[in-house]
Amino acid sequence: MLVEKLHIENSRTLIDLAKYIADMFCLLLFCSFPMVNCSSAEINRHLEMGKEFLSKGLLADALTHYHAAIELEPDNYKTLYLRATVYLGMGKSKAAVPDLNAVLQLKPDFIAARIERGNVLLKQGDLRGAERDFKEALIHDESSRELESKLAVVSEVKHHMEKANDLFVNNDCINAEKYYTSSIEVCQWNAALYERRAKCYVKSGNIMKAISDYKIVSKLSPTETDPYFTLSKLYYDIGDAEESLSQIRGCLKLNPDDEACFSHYKKVKKLVKMREVLNEKVQASEWMECLQQAEKILRFEKKVPNVQLDVFRQTCKCNLHAGHAMEAITDCTEVLKNGNPNDLHALCDRAEAYLLNEQYDEAIEDYRSAVNAHEDSRRAREGLNKAQKMKKQAGKKDYYKILRVKRNANKQTILKAYRKLASQYHPDNFPDEKEKKQAEAKFLDIAAAKEVLTDPEKRAKFDQGEDPLDPEQQQGGFQHPFYGGFPFGGEGFSFKFHFG
Repeated sequence: MLVEKLHIENSRTLIDLAKYIADMFCLLLFCSFPMVNCSSAEINRHLEMGKEFLSKGLLADALTHYHAAIELEPDNYKTLYLRATVYLGMGKSKAAVPDLNAVLQLKPDFIAARIERGNVLLKQGDLRGAERDFKEALIHDESSRELESKLAVVSEVKHHMEKANDLFVNNDCINAEKYYTSSIEVCQWNAALYERRAKCYVKSGNIMKAISDYKIVSKLSPTETDPYFTLSKLYYDIGDAEESLSQIRGCLKLNPDDEACFSHYKKVKKLVKMREVLNEKVQASEWMECLQQAEKILRFEKKVPNVQLDVFRQTCKCNLHAGHAMEAITDCTEVLKNGNPNDLHALCDRAEAYLLNEQYDEAIEDYRSAVNAHEDSRRAREGLNKAQKMKKQAGKKDYYKILRVKRNANKQTILKAYRKLASQYHPDNFPDEKEKKQAEAKFLDIAAAKEVLTDPEKRAKFDQGEDPLDPEQQQGGFQHPFYGGFPFGGEGFSFKFHFG
């Protein structure tokens, strides 16, 4: 044997080999005495180590040593009780109960263990078992007010559970939820109570509370797939496809062959992928592609309003930036009406769409709502200021209207409109002096509009409600585009116009 060991351990140094042989010799010498002495020493060592780790709060390490001690001496009720307390400290009540059962089988008069088991059974919702343990303990301590109090609690919880279940069966979830809640305050480890209360929350429309309860159910019943499946469906129904996917994966991790979970998984995974593409289009400012992808999602999921609502949050923005004012207003309104009425982005996007549509009062109302709900929002404050200026400006010169272009028109569109109108109102086209004067005034407006809207800085000022060519708003006085005077005034003038 020693030769074989030397062959296996040939990588050790000579010092390591010497230590190993010495240790083996001492062990053989020690264990040549009666086995009970060897086992007793080893048990005591594990118990001491367990005690040391327990005092430091290292429960997992303590548990390892108690496991080892119990393997050497499985009928030691004290060690079993210690391991049970460690299990309870780690929140593993289901593992603690078998140890407490074993303790009481070995030593039925161990009252502390009986009371401890009663406490665990009560928290697990095993009212009969808890009542039996408390009554047995009371026999040994008839004057214990604590045990009498515990028995009173058992009786009260039993009544509340029966009442809750009756109300639940009769679809009175509002009152049933109250009794389930009072029962849960005592029976904190009873999964069935959380599940029943969660069903009440679902019926009353309080989905987030239902989700919270089902998460507890999944922890109390870690081998069950149903809680994960239910959680996934609830998250899907509120429009959170990503979390829905996470929960359904939990179901498949427990049982890859679960048909219901796998079917739902395929559906949710596809939706998540489609939403990722939609978000990518928004981030890339590809507004028309965004609207096309949104349409695909709406065709894919026609029955779940919250999934559709999440799409409208994106199309609200995409339609706005694509210049589709009315469509943006419609989509933003859907979000605000059926979702959060104080949604900052939806309020500001709809306000911008109203401005595009020259509905200044509506824009001001939306921006004011956004400011009231989100006092720190710079976008909301600046938007409100801009809308108020644009309303004042509405009765004045509107360069967009002069060129007959939308507010979001690009430079190419503006220049095209300018050329068309400048040619149309060329003064040489009007032989009548009265008409010529009117054409000259119109032409000046067209030229001014072109100057403002093709200059990014001037256009930005105008979009903020300030006319950059208004002498009252600008320092240094006003100069119209034709510096030095109008180029075709006086009798017998020769008008030359260069489009550009």
